[in-house]
Amino acid sequence: KGDMLYRPLGTTGQMVSIIGMGGFHLGKIATEEETTTLMRSAIDRGITFMDNSWDYNLGTSELRAGKALKDGYRDKIFQMTKVDGRTKKSAMRQIEESLTRLQTDRLDLVQHHEIIRMEDPDQIFSENGAMAAFLEAKKQGKLRFIGFTGHKDPLIHLRMLQVAEANDFHFDTVQMPINVMDAHYRSFAAQVLPVLVQQKIAPLAMKTFGAHYILDTKTCDPIDMLHFSMSLPVSVVITGIDKPEILDQAIQAAKTFKPLSKDQVAALLAKTKVAAAKGASELYKTTWQFDSTAQNPEWMGYEKKQST
Repeated sequence: KGDMLYRPLGTTGQMVSIIGMGGFHLGKIATEEETTTLMRSAIDRGITFMDNSWDYNLGTSELRAGKALKDGYRDKIFQMTKVDGRTKKSAMRQIEESLTRLQTDRLDLVQHHEIIRMEDPDQIFSENGAMAAFLEAKKQGKLRFIGFTGHKDPLIHLRMLQVAEANDFHFDTVQMPINVMDAHYRSFAAQVLPVLVQQKIAPLAMKTFGAHYILDTKTCDPIDMLHFSMSLPVSVVITGIDKPEILDQAIQAAKTFKPLSKDQVAALLAKTKVAAAKGASELYKTTWQFDSTAQNPEWMGYEKKQST
C-alpha cells in the first residue's frame, strides 16, 4: 500500500505494517491535537500497527490514541497494548482500563509487559496469575491475541517460553530489542529470535534506537538502523515517532527497504562493535532506569505483607 510494506503476524492470519508506531512517544508530544494529526498521518501513509501500554505516561498515551482513532481510524489499524498486572485481579482491571482509554470494545493484541525477572513467568502462569485474566478476557471477546514483552535478558524470554510450553500455552507474539547493538551483547536476535521462528511466534522488534542512546553513538545512519532490524525475520519494527520528520524517516525506510546482504550486515556490526561493548548503549539491559515495574511495583498488583 503506497510506500508501506506488510508482513504476516506469525500464525494469526493478520498482516501488519513493517513499521509500528511506538506508544510511549504519543504521550510526550506537546498537545493532543498534534498527537491526533501525527497518528492519522501515519495511518493515512500505511502504518497499521499501533503500540501502546497501560502505564505509558500514566495512561496519557492510551487516552490520546483513543481520541486520535475516532472517525473511522480505529478500523484501519491493529491495536496492541500491554499491561503490568501479574495477578488475575490487577491484569483484568488494567485490561478494562485500557479498553476504556482506547475507546474500543476489543484489543487486537494484549501483551504481558516487562518480563524482566526470572520469577515473572511463574507468577503470570500461577492459578490466580495474569494469564488467567488474559484467557478470560479473550473468551469474553475483549482481546484477540496474546503476547509478552521484555528488554532485560534473552534468558528470561526463553524461560517465559518454557513455562508457557509447560502450561500448554502458545504465545502469538513476543516483543524484544532488535537493533544494531543487540548482536554484540546478551543478544535477543541470536538467542530468542530463532526459537520464535521455529515455534511460529511473531517477533516484534523494538528499541531500534535504544531511546536516544544508540542514535547518540552516531555509528551509522538511522535508516540503516531501521533496515538492519527489518532485514531480520520480524513481523514489525516498532519505533518511536513524535514529529512529522521522524514519521517521514520511518516511511522512507519502508519505501527504500531491501534486505541487507551478509556483507552489509557485517559492515554495520563492525561499525557498532566498540560502542556496543558491555551494553554501553543498551541501558535497558544494564541499568534499572527503563524498568518501570521495578520503580512502580504496585503496578504489578502485589499487596504488601505486614512484617511480623
